[in-house]
Amino acid sequence: MPEMQFAARWPDGSVQTYYSPSLVVREYLEPGAAYALPDFLERVRTALRIASERVERKYGFACSRAAATLAQIESHAHRFADAADPTVRIEAYRDLFNTAGSASSGGGITS
Repeated sequence: MPEMQFAARWPDGSVQTYYSPSLVVREYLEPGAAYALPDFLERVRTALRIASERVERKYGFACSRAAATLAQIESHAHRFADAADPTVRIEAYRDLFNTAGSASSGGGITS
């Protein structure tokens, strides 16, 4: 199954990289786009839910790593709950496969 990472720049300027077990995130988040925090959270929740469901259909169990990614994002987002109009910018994607189609940790994030 194709995996990916996406980098998000938070309202404080920090950049975090997150995992998805599916490329479906590309349908919900666009590199260079900035999303109001509530919109970003809704898009990420939807994308990671779909990604986890795809894993479950293929392997018979949901993706715990997708759930952990969502928990990490929600925890980070909580820091900005009182900020005025916080936005999150998607910096880049990185696909995680090698020539055999399995996961790989090589290469950098690209937009």
